[in-house]
Amino acid sequence: MFDCNPVRIPLEVGTKLSREGDGAEVDPTSFKQFVGSLRYLTCIRLNIAYGVGLIRRYLEAPCQSHLQVAKTIMQYLKRTYDHGLLYSSSNNCVVVGYSNSDWSGDHDDRKSTSGYVFNFGTIAFSWLSKK
Repeated sequence: MFDCNPVRIPLEVGTKLSREGDGAEVDPTSFKQFVGSLRYLTCIRLNIAYGVGLIRRYLEAPCQSHLQVAKTIMQYLKRTYDHGLLYSSSNNCVVVGYSNSDWSGDHDDRKSTSGYVFNFGTIAFSWLSKK
């Protein structure tokens, strides 16, 4: 992935994956290692958490469409390798919260995905994304 083309966003808006997927199956062991590395990065890169959570659902029988989404996240990380969270002091002491959900957005089991993030000034101090 060193010579890949960087992309602007970690996941296309409206990306839907399913168990059947598109394309041939890929090696589950290498896919698990790939996704595990991405999960590790979600501690410091909150903006990839949703995409990583989405591909993590297909660890047992991954196919090319699942691998392509994982590679897109890596292409995004290549573009934004110097981004991260910076916790510094600020006089802006306003608590702001954002939340979102997709009602029955999963094609396989018709469950919803929801999430939130709370900021204290410029600092994200609490976040969650779950199915």
